Amino acid sequence: MLKRIFTIAGGIALGLCLAAGAARLAVTLGILPGRDLDRASARVRDVMSLVGENYYDPQKAGAPALARAALHGMVESLDPHSDFMEAADFAALNEDMGSEFGGIGAQVEARKGRVYVVSTVKDSPSERAGIRGGDEITSIDGARLDKPDIDNVVEKLRGEPGTKVAAGFFRASENREFAVTLTREKIKTQSVSNVRVLDGGVGYLLITQFTERTGEEFFDALHQLADKNATSLIIDLRNNPGGVLDSAVDVAEPFFKKGELIVRTQGRAPADREEYRCESDDAPITVPVAVLINQNSASAAEVLAGALKDTGRAVIVGERSFGKGSVQSIYDLDEGEGLRLTTARYYTPGGETINEHGVSPQVEVVLTPDEDDNIAMQLTRPELAGDPAAFKERFETEPVPDRQLRAAADVLRGVTAFDRWEPREPAPPRAGAAAAAP
Repeated sequence: MLKRIFTIAGGIALGLCLAAGAARLAVTLGILPGRDLDRASARVRDVMSLVGENYYDPQKAGAPALARAALHGMVESLDPHSDFMEAADFAALNEDMGSEFGGIGAQVEARKGRVYVVSTVKDSPSERAGIRGGDEITSIDGARLDKPDIDNVVEKLRGEPGTKVAAGFFRASENREFAVTLTREKIKTQSVSNVRVLDGGVGYLLITQFTERTGEEFFDALHQLADKNATSLIIDLRNNPGGVLDSAVDVAEPFFKKGELIVRTQGRAPADREEYRCESDDAPITVPVAVLINQNSASAAEVLAGALKDTGRAVIVGERSFGKGSVQSIYDLDEGEGLRLTTARYYTPGGETINEHGVSPQVEVVLTPDEDDNIAMQLTRPELAGDPAAFKERFETEPVPDRQLRAAADVLRGVTAFDRWEPREPAPPRAGAAAAAP
């Protein structure tokens, strides 16, 4: 059984704790002692037998269906972040965490009952076929899209690498329809984006989630900013739900000395303690850093923010974060299914727990709900944020000033200016000048 530790923000419905399969799973995890397990198993078998023999709908009362429902109930009743995942959901989780999937390399969105291409991934089947942002998807495999559901469209466009999909498009700028047949490939999504330098040499990057490739992408972004002569850095973690804990540690590591504690986790037993320390021999980055967080920054995002705050590596700007400080272990089960189980909590270098508390900013800038929604749209569509007319056409509202980003940039410009200021020796007093009072 393969075990990987992830940190994932989520919320799952509660259910009943009944099933022989659930009991066997509990034994595997060492949750119940033998005698209690025997009694619980007997109760489960009794209830399953009664339901199977007497429930009016035999399809719902079959043993496999009951077992799956009971597994959901047993695990998901523990806390909002633990759940039993059936094969399709488990495959989707692995896709998200790996930042790879089989598809055509097009980001799509629903708008006014239609589905449009937002952008294409570099060197993807969509880009090579000449598909552009703004193209409307009108058909898939010969079937016209009538009041399409965005999830169904995405599901149909994705698939095993090497398989083909035919898609029809309408390009309004040229008033023409066209169709292409695309061969799906393994597509790598970006978790670090919008890398740029703001006024005053302030470098900026957005981390949307922590996947297995986030550390590598973060290093690439740092090199880009260095090449553009950035003198300080903003790491934007707003609306970041978390992800792979190791990747959050990878992002934090360049700011720490070798051997320094970044985060620790504590499980059920005293011995279940794990420390994540910097392993790099390189000298730490010492440029001024600000981290942007809001109420939707959670899990691994809070690990990074908490580590940089506790050790004085960054100033935290924005709003108190979500407060999801628990570690989920991911277990592979039979038949492609999986289990996500809370097994520990994590603590910042200063010993603070984030769970249910969150990370508090040092520079608090609270946005209204409308501002939050508007800024979230700007972060997801940066190409429109600088074009008010296009932004209004798409979202039917004007882009609002990003007060949190502005505050972070102002803090960094002030720190940079202070660091560059070199006091001069006072000029000698002129002859005959009166001495100033102390």
